Amino acid sequence: MRIIQATLEHLDILVPLFVRYREFYGQLPYPDSSRSFLEKRLERGESIIYLALPDDDESKLMGFCQLYPSFSSLSLKRVWILNDIYVAEDSRRMLVADHLMRAAKKLAKETNAVRLRVSTSSDNEVAMKTYESIGFHEDTEFKSYILPINSD
Repeated sequence: MRIIQATLEHLDILVPLFVRYREFYGQLPYPDSSRSFLEKRLERGESIIYLALPDDDESKLMGFCQLYPSFSSLSLKRVWILNDIYVAEDSRRMLVADHLMRAAKKLAKETNAVRLRVSTSSDNEVAMKTYESIGFHEDTEFKSYILPINSD
């Protein structure tokens, strides 16, 4: 398995798995909007996307993760948000997520980040165990809140 950083040339293999990821979380597929969203992130340098590919097949995507940059005013350093991570159904139990998260951790170290953040749904036990196995721990210092902004 190889982990590479996605470019615009990878959109054709990335979009179908990104759509499945969105559907996993109960969203409608919207393949055209999904492609446009990813294309903008890559064009503008607003995210880093890592792809897991088998050693012998450039056209098969095993999984991906997408990281967004942020900053910590308290530590005066960069923070990376591991916003999206997904492994194709036929590639599960092959340590794909572990390899993707190791690439994310390497990026964080190389950019002198103070931390790498990740969130998951509160019932996603598999994800939680995977994150903990890599060294993530639950944040007990800060409680997160959200404020939904309607498009009305």
